Amino acid sequence: MGVQEHGNGIVGGNNKYRRMDFDASDEDIVLSNNHQYQEGVSVEKRDTKIYVFACAIFASLNSVLLGYDVGVMSGAILFIKEDLKISEVQQEVLIGILSIISLLGSLAGGKTSDVIGRKWTIAFATIVFQSGASIMALAPSFTILMIGRLLAGVGIGFGVMIAPVYIAEISPTAIRGSLTSFPEIFINLGILLGYISNYAFSGLPVHINWRVMLGIGILPSIFMGVALFVIPESPRWLVVQDRIEEARVVLSKTNDTDREVEERLAEIQLAAGLANPEKSETKAVWQELLKPSPAVRRMLIAGCGIQCFQQITGIDATVYYSPTIFADAGIKSKTHLLAATVAVGFTKTIFILIAIFLIDKVGRKPLLYISTIGMTASLLSLSLTLSFMSDGKFGIALAILSVCANVAFFSVGIGPICWVLSSEIFPLRLRAQASALGAVGSRVSSGAISMSFLSVSAAITVGGSFFLFSVISALSIAFVHTCVPETKGKSLEQIEMLFQNGGELQRGEVELGDVEVQRLMQKD
Repeated sequence: MGVQEHGNGIVGGNNKYRRMDFDASDEDIVLSNNHQYQEGVSVEKRDTKIYVFACAIFASLNSVLLGYDVGVMSGAILFIKEDLKISEVQQEVLIGILSIISLLGSLAGGKTSDVIGRKWTIAFATIVFQSGASIMALAPSFTILMIGRLLAGVGIGFGVMIAPVYIAEISPTAIRGSLTSFPEIFINLGILLGYISNYAFSGLPVHINWRVMLGIGILPSIFMGVALFVIPESPRWLVVQDRIEEARVVLSKTNDTDREVEERLAEIQLAAGLANPEKSETKAVWQELLKPSPAVRRMLIAGCGIQCFQQITGIDATVYYSPTIFADAGIKSKTHLLAATVAVGFTKTIFILIAIFLIDKVGRKPLLYISTIGMTASLLSLSLTLSFMSDGKFGIALAILSVCANVAFFSVGIGPICWVLSSEIFPLRLRAQASALGAVGSRVSSGAISMSFLSVSAAITVGGSFFLFSVISALSIAFVHTCVPETKGKSLEQIEMLFQNGGELQRGEVELGDVEVQRLMQKD
């Protein structure tokens, strides 16, 4: 077909992929672009890594807010219960409602980011969360505390949905996995800071300490004001808005050479349908999601499924209720309970840092196998420990070790990778709103687990609850094997091709020659 090889683009490059719906006019456009930068475009290399790295960090700051809330509430609830005299059911509602209500933010976030852009959706998420956190810190009653919690949940819903999408769309292919895992890294950092805050302020009077703990959560959002002057808009969103020159400027800051800039821009134009307008989809995005094609259905199963499994394996129960778990294991002192949670926070943070170095080297799927298998073993160990070996020093040590192992395996695999996958497997026209749908699945699952854990544990014991989580974790291993493709080293436009033929998902790649044969046979 006369396709030349250079770069990592969808046409040409060292890859084996190609859109199956290219026609002659598409090829002429891309080959024409290739010819242009062969003839006259500069190939002078730029150092763009620091800039892209900074953008990923700033875009991930909202995730600190979610992590901090998760971590700090696990300890603050002990003092809120004492100060406001709330019941066990009210505790469950207070903790779990944030995840449930955040689905509203996630649902609205997809459409919002398509209208006002990825960058300003990140800013909006920060403002909403900051308002909620301020109300919570000053709440004189449980009712006002819940109002603040609802606002914070909406802000978090926007934030967790948009950050991975933005980072995936601005990152070069070679390091996209590592950078897209930044939000999960910052969630873990937030959890650790929340645990430390619990321990540091637990000595204050009971009517003050939990307010200080919650109020400190406002601080990370202040840095978002600086971030808005640093991070650019997503080049893919700019292309969809037909702001091609602005997209080219952004791509020139995130790609090493002008040649790569033109390759990326040509790919994005084709994916957006701007290079061949008569082929653009006319169906509304939500209509396409509700009545998906076989390829889109496979994307939804993989993206939404991995989001749900991330939560229903019990990670939020482990993090939110770690003091309850350790109390059940035999630790009596509140100070010792909070100190044990700090150890969990450090473990979670260390292993998410390990994940960032492995995700683009080892690949997504191998890490998912390691993660889900390790979590299954850790959850089973915790279940057996709490059921048969609690109250002794050995039982306490084994319970802490099992919890730390569980969060370690979670953080090295399914924790960050679920966000990476859900932000990179969907085509450009569906990406924001499909990712929002996946985030909704994650938030609903998280809320269901958080709001039911104490009641379920009262019915079947804490050990029984974690045995149930271990069974679900075992099912996640089969899901990864069957439904999740390997996306390492592929551009966003290439990944779309993996789902065109469901039989190729196990191998995780589509041979260019096979695609050519299929296309020629279809024409014949």
